[in-house]
Amino acid sequence: MTKKRIAVDMDEVIADSISRFQEWYGIDFQLTLSLEELRGKNFHEVVAPEHQEALRGYPNRPGFFKDLPVIADSQRILSEINQRYELFIATAAMEFSNSFLDKYNWLQQHFDFIPWRNYVFCGDKSILNADYLIDDNAFNFERFRGEGILFDAPHNVNETRYRRVNSWQEVGEIFL
Repeated sequence: MTKKRIAVDMDEVIADSISRFQEWYGIDFQLTLSLEELRGKNFHEVVAPEHQEALRGYPNRPGFFKDLPVIADSQRILSEINQRYELFIATAAMEFSNSFLDKYNWLQQHFDFIPWRNYVFCGDKSILNADYLIDDNAFNFERFRGEGILFDAPHNVNETRYRRVNSWQEVGEIFL
């Protein structure tokens, strides 16, 4: 019997990159960005125009992805999912070339039960051959052949086209 295949995005699904944006923005501009301000918007839509260039540049800076916090319950639920499914981490790392080593090392540290062969560093996620893709960006589902499952994040609160999960507990309810 062939196991079903699940691909999981990194940023805002298992790795909390919003906290890094908040941290660095606070350091650079002595201002706070709340999750409530970000509801339904991208970062550049809520900051002053003169801050947008710096904000857009953060993911390209070395170390941005290095030590991000782990999203609650993702390790435990994915460890269980890994026992029943073929599990892959699929991240659009091509967009931020400095992210490769940091993301690889982060996965090795926090998700050591997922073998490196199951890391997919890509651009267009429609190339993935999986039954499910758990991602926070709905545009990744548009040409994906399996089922897209939208992981809740401030920027996607208005997206209604896909099944949504609000936590890793809800992911566990679907797959375990």
